[in-house]
Amino acid sequence: MITSELPVLQDSSNESGAADTVSLSVSVSELEDPTDTKGKKKRGRPGRPPAANKKPRKSPAEKATGGAKGRKANGVPQTNGEGGDPVTLFEVVRMGKSAMQSVVDDWIESYKQDRDIALLDLINFFIQCSGCKGTVRIEMFRNMQNAEIIRKMTEEFDEDSGDYPLTMPGPLWKKFRYNFCEFICVLIRQCQYSIIYDEYLMDTVISLLTGLSDSQVRAFRHTSTLAAMKLMTALVNVALNLSIHQDNTQRQYEAERNKMAGKRANEKLELLLQKRKELQENQDEIENMMNSIFKGIFVHRYRDAIAEIRAICIEEIGVWMKMYSDAFLNDSYLKYVGWTLHDRQGEVRLKCLKALQNLYTNRELFPKLELFTNRFKDRIVSMTLDKEYDVAVEAIRLITLILQGSEDALSNEDCENVYHLVYSAHRPVAVAAGEFLHRKLFSRHDPQAEEELAKRRGRSSPNGNLLRMLVLFFLESELHEHAAYLVDSLWESSQELLKDWECMTELLLEEPVQGEEVLSDRQESSLIELMVCTIRQAAEAHPPVGRGTGKRVLTAKERKTQIDDKNKLTEHFIMALPMLLSKYQADSEKVANLLQIPMFFDLDVYSAGRMEKHLDALLKQIRLVVEKHIETDVLEACSKTYSILCSEEYTIMNRVDIARSQLIDEITDRFTHSVEDLLQEAEEADDDDIYNVLSTLKRLTAFHNAHDLTRWDLFGSCYRLLKAGIEQGAMPEQIAVQALQCSHYSILWQLVKITEGTPSKEDLVALRRVVKSFLAVCQQCLSNVNTPVKEQAFMLLCDLLMVFSHQLVSGGREGLEALVFNPDSTLQNELLTFILDHVFIDQDDENQSMEGDEEDEANKIEALHKRRNLLAAFSKLIIYDIVDMPAAADIFKHYMKYYNDYGDIIKETLSKTRQSDKILCAKTLILSLQQLFNELLQDQGPTLDRTSSHVSGIKELARRFALTFGLDQIKTREAVATLHKDGIEFAFKYQNPHGAEFPPPNLAFLEVLSEFSSKLLRQDKKTVHSYLEKFMSESMSERREDVWLPLISYRNSLLTGGEDGDRMSVTSGASSKTSSIRSKKGRTPIHKSKRIEEESSVEASWLRGNDNLQTPGALTTPQLTSTVLRENPRQAADTHLPDHDSEPGSENDYVHNPQMQMSWLGQQKMEDSRKDRTAMNYMKARNQTVRQTVRGLMEDDAEPIFEDVMMSSRGQLEDMNEEFEDTMVIDLPPSRNRRERAELRPDFFDSAAMIEDESGFTMPMF
Repeated sequence: MITSELPVLQDSSNESGAADTVSLSVSVSELEDPTDTKGKKKRGRPGRPPAANKKPRKSPAEKATGGAKGRKANGVPQTNGEGGDPVTLFEVVRMGKSAMQSVVDDWIESYKQDRDIALLDLINFFIQCSGCKGTVRIEMFRNMQNAEIIRKMTEEFDEDSGDYPLTMPGPLWKKFRYNFCEFICVLIRQCQYSIIYDEYLMDTVISLLTGLSDSQVRAFRHTSTLAAMKLMTALVNVALNLSIHQDNTQRQYEAERNKMAGKRANEKLELLLQKRKELQENQDEIENMMNSIFKGIFVHRYRDAIAEIRAICIEEIGVWMKMYSDAFLNDSYLKYVGWTLHDRQGEVRLKCLKALQNLYTNRELFPKLELFTNRFKDRIVSMTLDKEYDVAVEAIRLITLILQGSEDALSNEDCENVYHLVYSAHRPVAVAAGEFLHRKLFSRHDPQAEEELAKRRGRSSPNGNLLRMLVLFFLESELHEHAAYLVDSLWESSQELLKDWECMTELLLEEPVQGEEVLSDRQESSLIELMVCTIRQAAEAHPPVGRGTGKRVLTAKERKTQIDDKNKLTEHFIMALPMLLSKYQADSEKVANLLQIPMFFDLDVYSAGRMEKHLDALLKQIRLVVEKHIETDVLEACSKTYSILCSEEYTIMNRVDIARSQLIDEITDRFTHSVEDLLQEAEEADDDDIYNVLSTLKRLTAFHNAHDLTRWDLFGSCYRLLKAGIEQGAMPEQIAVQALQCSHYSILWQLVKITEGTPSKEDLVALRRVVKSFLAVCQQCLSNVNTPVKEQAFMLLCDLLMVFSHQLVSGGREGLEALVFNPDSTLQNELLTFILDHVFIDQDDENQSMEGDEEDEANKIEALHKRRNLLAAFSKLIIYDIVDMPAAADIFKHYMKYYNDYGDIIKETLSKTRQSDKILCAKTLILSLQQLFNELLQDQGPTLDRTSSHVSGIKELARRFALTFGLDQIKTREAVATLHKDGIEFAFKYQNPHGAEFPPPNLAFLEVLSEFSSKLLRQDKKTVHSYLEKFMSESMSERREDVWLPLISYRNSLLTGGEDGDRMSVTSGASSKTSSIRSKKGRTPIHKSKRIEEESSVEASWLRGNDNLQTPGALTTPQLTSTVLRENPRQAADTHLPDHDSEPGSENDYVHNPQMQMSWLGQQKMEDSRKDRTAMNYMKARNQTVRQTVRGLMEDDAEPIFEDVMMSSRGQLEDMNEEFEDTMVIDLPPSRNRRERAELRPDFFDSAAMIEDESGFTMPMF
């Protein structure tokens, strides 16, 4: 007997109504003829003749003696090896070369001949599909229970890899999964009339799968669950067919029985009764099988710890409920799907929603789903906001199906939760919400009746009411700036409505008829905005900005639709747009939107359709709009429309150019006369004079942005206005702003003409004179009392300095050298002062000004945006080396204080400046910290409270700066060393006026500087420490008072990981300079005196080499002198040291390489190299064993390693990794093993990489 006892899993509880265990027992001791099953008559279809091209399957006996292609006598399957024909079921299914019907038919034939051997094939198939290398033998099959067999297979499972066939990547294994499921389905389908009722095959298979599904091995559990669920699906299909046959038999029986006695056939009635009885028996057996699978596997595995297994269960139960709804579509099964809607994995929730969608698609099933809908509707609605976008999309689609089935099922609150998702930035979610909105509000319930009503009202389109409803929805949503998002959401579901531009213009132009409401002003504005968005969507054929990953390539069908839509809207609006502009020309908001429509025209239609009269009407209306409005957005829309219509590729260009020139002539004449009147009257000018100048200047400025108006010489008049305003100090603010902008455009257009042609020297001189005079005016305007004027002048200064910088001559434009302007120190200081005064302002001052002006939150955001633009403009000047980099110190020092407002800009500036010059950037960073420290000294006096928040703030800023250097210490080596050098010099810059026994005033700065010590390489710490001791007197080394703690902590930070035996102690009261931390008590280090002598001589020579160094300033780069590794004198002579001239990074490599030059650290170590060569010769003369070397290193001081400034890659990696070790460093010889270990540690970091702090983010600025 093979019995499978299924214990309940520890991580799941039994459901009500589910059996705790399922026992399936089958007899295998009696090997009877499979055709005789308990005396029951075999049922099935008549046998089919084998295919002509099909080889007969070998008998088990033939297979047992068939050589390589057969089986051993014990039933172990054999393979042909690589390239051979597959012989096991697993190989056949995996390869997928044979039709599954043929594979199953062959197995059935073998089952009829020897069902034990065939079943053994099937059992091993499931075992091997799980990835198990073990094989079930015939004696195991006959003598062991399932639990013992599974335990044996578990022991033989290959645990080296977590992959198994169902989880392996690649198309081969994806196809295997499909073949695996198909095999089970075809097997049941082919056996459904006979073999599955023999009480042997199905009992054995179900027993095996139940045991495997309860295994702790994931591969067994996953594979058996998938097999069991597919087996259940196939059985459900069999049960459905049996049910259909039962109904048909019952109808035949009733029909025969109702016949008259003379016509009734009693034999037929008996046959029908017998058939009905057999079908009922089969139905009972199938139900028992399904019940065993459901209670033994499903109720446990739908709560499995593995999400894939749970998803399989939910997917298949959805198939059962849809396939056989009479049996499965009830609350007893639906509850499992409802409960799993709360699953923590999006994959499982997604399967639940898709399973429910298949049910709600069939409206006949709605009555059975009513209770489930009421119970789980709230959960489904909440899933529309799921964090997984795929789940949210499917939840919205399910809600839409529920709405289609029953509008009463959803409350208004439920619908409103979905409505607002049409404004989602994720397009699939928005489109799904748009489909729901269309079904709920914008679908015509009775199209024929609405068309008849529209005809009675004289309307050409029945969509009028729907468009009104769309406008109302848009207004009530209170997200008026997202009309493009709303249109895009509805585009796929409501294109017919959104492309009904005739109906839209009817609503806007014609008076409402009886029964129609009049559109309010807000409704008209919203309708125009929506109409323009639909035109843009149709013409561009891609989602608005913020939705989607970019413009995708259109298919041929989409491209044709786009062209057709563009022609349709062009033909319609060529005639309608002038009428719309005429009606709404007084409304600036409506006009600005309407003037965007010509951007999407196919302008060839004007000529091809002989519609020049409509073009003239449009130009006339635009001219009237220009004369009537002075709003910037309206004027810019008019200017852009003229620019589009004046494109040289269209034949209408001449007609439009003439109209534009006439308009500019008139405006320029009025402007010139108005300027003359204003300048003559000077302080006596009235409001009319000021308005005349301002209105004409605004129009000209808007047009000068998109059109070349240099032939009207607007710069002269504007310059006169600006000079008069500077001299008299009474120029209105708006006139000054517009004059500055117009002059700026004039200069740029002149530069364009020069760069496009071959300019003469006179042209260059003239433009240079104009630029120079305008820059002087802008510089003077920086001191204007009006903030808008100052901000405008500052932005224009930054832009012009960028345009006319040294980059102007790049790209073969050396002839423009005369136009390059470099700002002098005065202008740079003024620009920096402006930034400090107008960007880095206190939050309290800002709030006070906002409250005084009664500005709301939106205005505060706008003001912040303006300040960010000012800072970005100045930062670009620093990045492109137009303004000296030290000016950035005043910006960097505000990094922490204004992190929320400008942190991304300052961080990007820091990154870009470091890429251009690492050393100068480091000097700028330390300069910013010095400025903050000096400000703190001025506020608190010479005695600083080192525990105050101000000192902590400076240290935190230094820590953030240190993080920006990244992890690659090699690339930032010189920059960090220079930073320490400048910091040390600043700390000891001034002596204490009370005497040498008192600390210098700036000594506390060393505590800030210690934040950068971790960025020094180990050997560089020694160099920096030696430089520090140059400034220290003997008494300083012995002081331990609190005021000297910054020096002690900084010195210790340099000695950590560097010099092992020279660390200062706060409690000892004496320096340990002559003792070793690793020295044992009472043991005198060998050769210590000699090393101290050499060390002192090296330091003396290094310090003498720095007498002439100055800071700050550019550092000189003398020729590089190579050094070699300096090792402990106790190292063994047999340790191989190759010639340093042949090593990577040797003198021969660097002297001839112009990129590898000695910098500050190289100067410090130049003298050390001579001593190191002497030491190396001495080391080579030593002859000791490696064991003595290691013992000596553990007992004595390890000599500090002095390496070349430009180390080899292996040495770089060693030092970088040793820098992060927590233990004491033991300097071993560069043996082969050590070098091999170093080579296994690649450099994964880029020099430009910046470490993100916990609250920071990087945003591209330029």
